[in-house]
Amino acid sequence: MSAPLPYPRDAVTGVVLAGGRGSRMGGVDKGLVEVAGRAMVEHVLAALGPQAGAMAINANRSVDRYARYGHPVIRDRLDGYQGPLAGMASALAAAETELVLVVPCDSPLVAPALGPRLHAALGARNANVAVAHDGERMHPVFVLLRRSALAGLEDFLARGERKIDRWFAEENTEVVDFSDLPDMFLNVNRDADRAKLETRLTSGRGAPGAPADAPPSERPRGRAATGAGGDEASGAEPGAQAQRTPATTRRRRPTGGDTASLRPPVLGFAGYSGSGKTTLAAGVVRALAEAGVRVAAVKHAHHSFDVDRPGKDSYELRRAGAVQTLVASRHRWALVTEARPGREPRVDELVDRLDWAAVDIVLVEGFKHAEFPKIAVGRGDAPVLVDDPFVVAVATPGAGGAGGARANPRALPRLDLDRPDRVARFIVERFLTT
Repeated sequence: MSAPLPYPRDAVTGVVLAGGRGSRMGGVDKGLVEVAGRAMVEHVLAALGPQAGAMAINANRSVDRYARYGHPVIRDRLDGYQGPLAGMASALAAAETELVLVVPCDSPLVAPALGPRLHAALGARNANVAVAHDGERMHPVFVLLRRSALAGLEDFLARGERKIDRWFAEENTEVVDFSDLPDMFLNVNRDADRAKLETRLTSGRGAPGAPADAPPSERPRGRAATGAGGDEASGAEPGAQAQRTPATTRRRRPTGGDTASLRPPVLGFAGYSGSGKTTLAAGVVRALAEAGVRVAAVKHAHHSFDVDRPGKDSYELRRAGAVQTLVASRHRWALVTEARPGREPRVDELVDRLDWAAVDIVLVEGFKHAEFPKIAVGRGDAPVLVDDPFVVAVATPGAGGAGGARANPRALPRLDLDRPDRVARFIVERFLTT
């Protein structure tokens, strides 16, 4: 019997299906339902990321919310919520890799063995589709697809067919045994399901462990994340646990105008004037840089500003009407762009201007009303922006929380405003590790 082929991670696009109606949960967007302090899609992305060279999310609503995770958001090409096959077809059409690994947004316990085991079956039988089975029933949205399956799937959908098992019957499909990993298929359709997953994730067990047939590179590294707060929320020293391996976020810049798959994580410091956000941001940048993390900084100014002085050649060129002026020396270069009158630049537009290949994370100061992850900063009597659903932690002096519970009604992780080194460790744990 020949040995299984090595798992070709770089030839796989991981796709999280989040395009459904969520009808069994009253129409909520299931990927954004919080479990253990994080949206379910965050848990799924973290588990699936090590198994794919590129990532994407299939979604038909809340597109801006999903886009903040830094991956392409693929809408169904068929209108009217046509089911998971429509999402798979759209993902296959958008992918630039030979293989597409699909998982649902409401099953956070994706095992490290999923991709490698499906791929081994796909190669052994020269199949187009490999689908997971838990020993009792098939789980059709845990599936590895070849891009060559797209033509048959499009024909199937064009005939008005939507039943996923009927399409599998028409394709060269291999059913793969995952009876040793039944917890991987736990999903959320009711409050009881959510409570069960919450217990599993907060117990420290995290996703199911890799079985013996998973390559060492696919086995769990360190312990599983315990939610948005890491150890800081419970008072333990962040970083005291076993070191985790930094996540691989660098990917080739795709063609066709799609640039989201290279975007590094974006995190903001949000607070009112005098809250201490500038001092904290500078301290965090320093701590991250000392740890070897490459940081890009974006700063919002409420007034007009200039980076050059009157009389300098570059200043005069801009004043003469140049829409963009680039100034360069052997030490640094700067691009000055005139904004359109009456329109504030968006954070995503500014991040798109950065050299993503040279950056591990983007830290933003200001833009407190924009939709991206933020640390809310407060000092003294200044109010803390905890009502923003994009706030992932609160930084106050001594981590005590200005205003007590009122400043932290969602029990967000508490960070010490005066310890930027600890805030930096929280950022590494939350945004730069798997």
